[in-house]
Amino acid sequence: MNQPFQELIKHKFPDLSRGQKKVAEFLVNFMEKGSLYTAGQIGKEAGVSETTVIRLAYALGLNGFSDLQELMRNEWLSSTESKEAASKPIAEEKKPFSEWLSPVDEKELSQAVDALIKSDQVYIAGFRESHTAAYWLYYKMNQLRNHVLLSFPTGFLLETLCNLTSASAVVVFSLPRYTKEALEVAQQAKKQGAKVIAITDRRLSPVGQIADITLLAGTTEHILSLLALSQIVISSMQKRDEKTAGKRQESLEKLYAEQGIFLE
Repeated sequence: MNQPFQELIKHKFPDLSRGQKKVAEFLVNFMEKGSLYTAGQIGKEAGVSETTVIRLAYALGLNGFSDLQELMRNEWLSSTESKEAASKPIAEEKKPFSEWLSPVDEKELSQAVDALIKSDQVYIAGFRESHTAAYWLYYKMNQLRNHVLLSFPTGFLLETLCNLTSASAVVVFSLPRYTKEALEVAQQAKKQGAKVIAITDRRLSPVGQIADITLLAGTTEHILSLLALSQIVISSMQKRDEKTAGKRQESLEKLYAEQGIFLE
């Protein structure tokens, strides 16, 4: 059989028994062990009998466990060689990653979290490339509190900004190349007395100059820099206002269960 091991598992998985599925998941996640262990050892690791392991091979259309193991071993060895060949460029790509979690000013982080918890509403603005991070922050913050709004990727509604008050908080992502939309949102928010929190690369960026609170991202070359900083904000909010966040998450879990949103 020429079909790769993981493709074969994916194709046959829906038709496997519950025990066979446990073995299949174990083998996919630990292909090295599957390539070297006996059927009995695999069964013990997966929490099933040796017979179930052997039956999996037949369920996959193979002639026996030895054929299954040979298929795994070939794919594992091929994967290992590919990883070694790719290790150098991956190492180069990882160099700037240490900058993602550059030290965050604890005082400003605390002020930002306090504002986001106490505000009557939170408006999150991120345009073009920054919109990905803005959407992630919007989605995660919606799990912790209500009245969270999001800009469009390339613009915003004045009708939405019109609802901002002195009790509102506005988060603006603003990184090079700086967009005029980010500055316009910050300026309008300031006019209406809302607290502006800038997530930017430098304090004197266009938005940084007028923000009430500035959180500095690490390297601006990777979207993960913004996501890392956003995760710090979300984690801090969750810890600071654990009671409110817990109640909202509990309500959401009930809705998820009623609607069958998640499979597992």
